[in-house]
Amino acid sequence: MSIKNKILSLPALLKKLPALRRRGKTIAFTNGCFDLMHIGHVKYLETARKGNRVLIVGLNSDASISRIKGPHRPIVVQRSRAAVLAALETVDFVVIFNEDTPYKVIAAIKPDILIKGADWKGKSVAGEDLVKKKEFVKFVQGFSTTNIIEKIINSERKS
Repeated sequence: MSIKNKILSLPALLKKLPALRRRGKTIAFTNGCFDLMHIGHVKYLETARKGNRVLIVGLNSDASISRIKGPHRPIVVQRSRAAVLAALETVDFVVIFNEDTPYKVIAAIKPDILIKGADWKGKSVAGEDLVKKKEFVKFVQGFSTTNIIEKIINSERKS
């Protein structure tokens, strides 16, 4: 499937879900900023996609990230972030949301499984009340967008 066919509005995505469910597919949902893609993201998404799952990634919009992370983020604009995610074989669909959490998206999609990073264990997860099952995926140590940005800033200071 081409990249452009994997990046959908919520209404377009909702039209596809009944046929996938009839075919016995498990609908899995995860979300995030995915600002600077790195191996940690790739491994996370690979694990989230396992089995007979259709993986939907809810992507924070640029405005959403700015509210959450501050005025200097995102580094990469949403259209580019969505395209990189959609280019991954493990990602079936990308839907961009403008709210601070994907609660409304999760409520509309009604995924079978909600997937979050292990750092969310023990915390309140948006949409957990709407799903039967949630899973936590272990992180690849040493990789985060924040760490990458800090490394760039520190290398610039040393120059």
